[in-house]
Amino acid sequence: MKNLLLTLALTAGCLTYSSAQQINTVPQSSADVGMEPIKQGNWMVGGSIGSLGYSFESESFNIQVNPRAGYFISDGVAIGAQANLGFRTSDADADNVWGYGIAPFVRYYFPGGASATGRFFGQGDIGIGGSSAGDDVALNLGLNAGYAHFITQTVALEVTAGYNYSKANINAQSDKQSGLGVAVGFQIYLPGRNR
Repeated sequence: MKNLLLTLALTAGCLTYSSAQQINTVPQSSADVGMEPIKQGNWMVGGSIGSLGYSFESESFNIQVNPRAGYFISDGVAIGAQANLGFRTSDADADNVWGYGIAPFVRYYFPGGASATGRFFGQGDIGIGGSSAGDDVALNLGLNAGYAHFITQTVALEVTAGYNYSKANINAQSDKQSGLGVAVGFQIYLPGRNR
């Protein structure tokens, strides 16, 4: 009887202890960061994980990946470089085209219309590129607007939309490409040395 009471007491104690240790967690969906990630001296690393677009001239569909890195030269202003890696397919009987390029960029985070968990920004870039369709070098221009939503103190999800233009004789159909594009991506904001 003594053993039975001791066993029941230990079981009741274990059950009480285990129910007290129950932890309910909710995934973090935003962080109150203010201006801290976009201060002078900080770094940003990330890029667009997918970019979809439609070209008006050649009726083609494209997808791109744009890794980028930048440095904040002042509060809310970053300069850096991005790689442009893409694939394009056309409705015509043309071959599929692989594209590549590099472009320096300037990004400005607008102080107005922002919240503690997100910022609107504008980005302009100008660079060079090429493709598997030819040996010529293209001039690439881009002008995009977007919104960065901070899910943690250092990571933001982004959505951008804008206009992109490329001019070179890299295929037989046209010597220029232009069109609208939408991208979804992420950035990691790293504090500088002076922090």
